[in-house]
Amino acid sequence: MATSVRRADAEQNRARLLEVARAALTRSSDATLNSIAKEAGVGQGTLYRHFPTREALLVEVYRVDLRDLLDAAPGLLEGNAPDVALRRWLERLAAYGRIKHGAAAAVRAATRADLSAEYYAETVGVIGTLLAAGQEAGLLRPDVDAEEVLLLVGFLWRVPNEDWERRTAHLLDLVLDGLRERPVT
Repeated sequence: MATSVRRADAEQNRARLLEVARAALTRSSDATLNSIAKEAGVGQGTLYRHFPTREALLVEVYRVDLRDLLDAAPGLLEGNAPDVALRRWLERLAAYGRIKHGAAAAVRAATRADLSAEYYAETVGVIGTLLAAGQEAGLLRPDVDAEEVLLLVGFLWRVPNEDWERRTAHLLDLVLDGLRERPVT
């Protein structure tokens, strides 16, 4: 019994560390491990048992965030029109990109591999699912594929911090306007 309580406690600490790290990295890519441990309410030893380096923590935050992003598509399609689901998924992609952008150099240095390359095919597949639903409903242009959409939203990683939310929303409006099916005149 004591072992399962410790394991549950360890999992809660790990989850809390990831949650706090995500929030801290959103505020500043320079967040320190000490500040993350303190905000999570754990000691540095607990943090280092789960994440021996800052880079290990960053990589895991991005993996968890990317998994959440990729897994969100079916739920978005269930509760929204396909074009709205695509838009909401792209908004989540923008938020992921904003966090990742702040510490991408550290992540690449730690892994010697780009996480986006690891998940590229799955990301294209998710976009393809959302896009196909919109195309089948006659809401989105049939002549666009998922890789083209991903290329179109490549700006998400370059939007400056000043007025980021407004500018990102406006640029996504432009992308979705370009993707919408136009009536033949």
